Amino acid sequence: MKSEDKNNLGIRCPIVTVCGHVDHGKTSILDRFRGSSVGEKEAGGITQKISFTKYPADKIRGTCPLIDKYKIKLEIPGFLFIDTPGHAAFTNLRKRGGALADLAILVVAIKEGIKPQTAEVLQILRANKTPFLIALNKIDTISGWMNYSHLGLKESIENQPVNVRQEFDEALITFQGSLKEHGFDSDLFFNVSDFTKKVAIVPTSARTGEGISELLLVLCGLSQRFLKERLKVSNEAKGIILEIKKEKAMESIEAILYDGVLKEDDEIAIATFNEPVLSKVRAIEEILPLSEKYRAVNCVTAATGIRIHLKSKEGILPGMPFQKLDNNFEKIKSEFKKEISGVIKNDKEGIIIKADSLGSLEALIYLLKQQNIKILKADIGAINKIDIVNAKANLEINPLDAVVVGFNVGIEEGLEIGNIKILTNDIIYKLIEDLQEWREKRAKEIEKERLMSLATISKLEILHRYVFRNLNPAIFGIRVIAGKIKPGLPLIDESGEEIARVKSLQKEKESVQEAKEGEELAIALHGVNFERKLSDKKYLYADITEKQYREFKKNKDLLSADELKVLQEIADIKRKKIIGWGS
Repeated sequence: MKSEDKNNLGIRCPIVTVCGHVDHGKTSILDRFRGSSVGEKEAGGITQKISFTKYPADKIRGTCPLIDKYKIKLEIPGFLFIDTPGHAAFTNLRKRGGALADLAILVVAIKEGIKPQTAEVLQILRANKTPFLIALNKIDTISGWMNYSHLGLKESIENQPVNVRQEFDEALITFQGSLKEHGFDSDLFFNVSDFTKKVAIVPTSARTGEGISELLLVLCGLSQRFLKERLKVSNEAKGIILEIKKEKAMESIEAILYDGVLKEDDEIAIATFNEPVLSKVRAIEEILPLSEKYRAVNCVTAATGIRIHLKSKEGILPGMPFQKLDNNFEKIKSEFKKEISGVIKNDKEGIIIKADSLGSLEALIYLLKQQNIKILKADIGAINKIDIVNAKANLEINPLDAVVVGFNVGIEEGLEIGNIKILTNDIIYKLIEDLQEWREKRAKEIEKERLMSLATISKLEILHRYVFRNLNPAIFGIRVIAGKIKPGLPLIDESGEEIARVKSLQKEKESVQEAKEGEELAIALHGVNFERKLSDKKYLYADITEKQYREFKKNKDLLSADELKVLQEIADIKRKKIIGWGS
């Protein structure tokens, strides 16, 4: 080998992520490429985990006859397709220096347009500067669509009946407008003259196969035109851990090798949040072309999907990068540290977040930052006791941060969570929606607690059949009609006359410090003769000042309908004695 070629081992397969909203046809399009039906095997037809497909050049030619028709010289050895679950985090598989994917196919159902998960994916693609094209899928769902795939896609569109073409054009224009709102100019692929300025749209039908050949053609064209330098393989083996799998008491690691050559007995360093894990490669298996099966090999060349067996697996986490060791440990360690710290930049205060992999964690961080939500701690793995302890510390600092958010992770058994909120979901946009909804609700509760600490709204019904003591103190039964009651609360009657402060409360022979709407209990009032003062009364109210009344009115959105009604009753009572009270 010539010295100038020492670090260049040829051109690797482009890594292509297929992404988009759930049920828009990602796996179905890949099935068209592969000639398989993996999608039908998945639970509910929805991809549950990352999978990859090695797609060789001869298969590209077979599926895309347009390559030979237009006499295109195919220089790439094929593609490595990554099929991802619907949520954006899996679009965010990372390698050192940027996104793992060289290209992305964003699959969008033509009648559905940009859904929340599609918008997330667009954000992640933009943040990672990943070039992409769009498969505008399910064109066969347009009413009256005729399959003219034998003519070619452009001619098929042009030959549709007038009403069908009109519906197609309207859907296309609407979609292009939505893309423009997200900052992307786009056009049908055969109208694009500069692929660096416009996103190419390829109409497809995974069901009928229409547009699949054109989709592959555009993918090949973009790869060979724009990615040649990026696709050069060096002699430094680098990859990403996808998943740690246990099968029949054997533990293996699924990974993607995106650069270099990896051999049996090579020593690799795997990044962690602390010191890298060092381990020798005991065995390597490589994914077979167009298959989910592996074969044992002595060495593999990027880009490919692999399963590796390591001598040491302790501390390995999904999504972490790895690299072959070659007297360069300090350099690798420094690069890993820089990469991980670039992902996780914690704030001095904020919520606790967990995710199932580094890429997932980075996506979650990115989208939370978009919502101006601060993060105190971010980590990989199940929600555990340490997370709860960290969240509990937030109860004193900021109760809105007393929450643990888990993306695609479980919760360890036997956790005592107390008054900490745990939110988990395997759809990232739904998780963020749930968090925002909880924080808004909690903020109102906190504000109401503050308001109620200054004064209390309360309406009590006197239960005349339960008079336990007439005086010193008077003890009798009440029902809380609205608001709450607690010891020390001043009470008035329906005419506005001051009665007394609540001395104590008792429920089922036990003293209580508070009673809420709907509860029945006994109340003690010092210095009150029940027979003289209360025998002809039906209701008692909490006594409030004009200033307190105005504060309640100003924050009426925090009060329930019943509390607002009682507040008005108190005002009406007060205005019988003082005209314009509280106005």
